[in-house]
Amino acid sequence: MTKDVRGEHDGRDERFTVAVLGPGGVGGLLGALVARAGHRVICLAGDDTAEVLRTDGIQVRSGRFGDFTARVEADTELREPVDACLIAVKHTALDAALDRVPAGALGDGLLVPFLNGVEHPAALRARYGSDRVAPAVIRVESTRTAPGVIEHGSPFAEIDLTGDTVARERLDALAGVLTAAGPAVRVQAGEAAVLWAKMSFLAPFALLTTRYGLPLGDVRTLHRTELTALVAETAAVSRASGAPADAAAALARYDAFPPGTKSSMQRDAEAGRPLELDAIGGALLRAAARHGVPVPIAERLVRELEGAGPR
Repeated sequence: MTKDVRGEHDGRDERFTVAVLGPGGVGGLLGALVARAGHRVICLAGDDTAEVLRTDGIQVRSGRFGDFTARVEADTELREPVDACLIAVKHTALDAALDRVPAGALGDGLLVPFLNGVEHPAALRARYGSDRVAPAVIRVESTRTAPGVIEHGSPFAEIDLTGDTVARERLDALAGVLTAAGPAVRVQAGEAAVLWAKMSFLAPFALLTTRYGLPLGDVRTLHRTELTALVAETAAVSRASGAPADAAAALARYDAFPPGTKSSMQRDAEAGRPLELDAIGGALLRAAARHGVPVPIAERLVRELEGAGPR
């Protein structure tokens, strides 16, 4: 049984209601942790997955957080206001998934997208209003192995929460709930800096591993010159977009990763799933064009990946 544990994030005892759109590796882990901490969690998914979650809850296997089962509610659509809705679907599934979150049902709840790329906050604000969208970046390795079954493999789960158009006290309150549930959470000022910090690392990693079908270790040795040039291009676009970027630091991070590391885009390509090519590569090219930054390596890689098949 899940205990009703109440947080002390803002000096008051308060039980949050949190919706999770996409209870997969990230959403399922966060939903289970928040539910275990005593908050109400409503998972939004298709009929079959929702039925499994209602019946069996979310089973988590984690060296960091332990093995446990969290009881959650589940539905195919949000039908009542919530304090926050965590959006943890892939960008390729976002438009269809948002039909499960009618703006009228959300109330004044925060929308917290854990998505790759930098363009989704503007699209969400156009649909739901500017004061509700609080983008987040998460560093975690977590996989859904079956509906309602989550394998958390990393010894960490770290979240940067931001939102230039959201009141700071609302961000702090949500951060308190998430921190008490287990992940390490930082509230960061400067939305562009937070999103581009991830984009600057992700874009070269995703584009090169997917284009060549190689893990990071082979990319950083066999395609070192190309990696170095692409990191420099991405850093230049990040700086032009108002976010700091350090190309040398990015290369050092790649060199520190285990050689067998694969990007999520590469794994999607191997499995025949749609790629987040537009959200990552396309967004990079569009930002470069807006700021007049030349990115010939990125342009070529995106073009070649587009020509490799349906994306």
